[in-house]
Amino acid sequence: MPIPWLEDIDLEFPSVHEALEEPNGLLAAGGSLSPSSLLSAYRKGIFPWYELGQPILWWSPDPRLVLIPEYLLVSRSLGKLARRNTYSFSVDKKFSDVMQNCAEARHGSNGTWITDEMLNAYTVLHQEGAAHSVEVWSGERLVGGLYGVAIGKVFFGESMFSKESNTSKLALVYLVNQLQNWGFELIDCQVSSNHLLSLGAIEIPRNHFIKELGRLLNQQTLSTSWQACNPTVSSRANL
Repeated sequence: MPIPWLEDIDLEFPSVHEALEEPNGLLAAGGSLSPSSLLSAYRKGIFPWYELGQPILWWSPDPRLVLIPEYLLVSRSLGKLARRNTYSFSVDKKFSDVMQNCAEARHGSNGTWITDEMLNAYTVLHQEGAAHSVEVWSGERLVGGLYGVAIGKVFFGESMFSKESNTSKLALVYLVNQLQNWGFELIDCQVSSNHLLSLGAIEIPRNHFIKELGRLLNQQTLSTSWQACNPTVSSRANL
């Protein structure tokens, strides 16, 4: 079954209920990765995901993987690692570096990877204050991190990476601590993975996810300052 082709001008996404069952969630192709297009997509429960050489592909899978911050699962070994204070954390310090490392982590896999087009688009979104990163440091070396988009009380997670064991999980723990402090209620994890399921993520029907977006996207969080997460280089995951 063919999917709609989106024009760059007057971009309008079809209803998520028109997404294909196979491949699960494929909704449309084409369009652009302009900040307005990306934010419009996230607000409708849609995200871009495509391979190098393909047109931009837009997805809204059913079910949807989400993480409710207070239900984060931290294993005993991960908790011990966080409490050792071996690593330090920062927010929005090296956004482009985090994206580049996430892209490298995908090379050689069967999934998609982050293209230069996506890197440039999300960097602009970061400069406009909508996209954010968490960095994990071992001394002066960037060893883990993640990035995503924040709208209302929802954080839309995009990708994470590890250069040392479990550092992407530490980045998520640190992020969840901050999001809870600010009153965020939902983290979108997009599609299911054992990695995220082990951390407490759950699958919910797409209809439920869309309803949650309608409830949360226009709500104000508590005083939210991403840069305030960087008071010292010794900031911790606080477990």
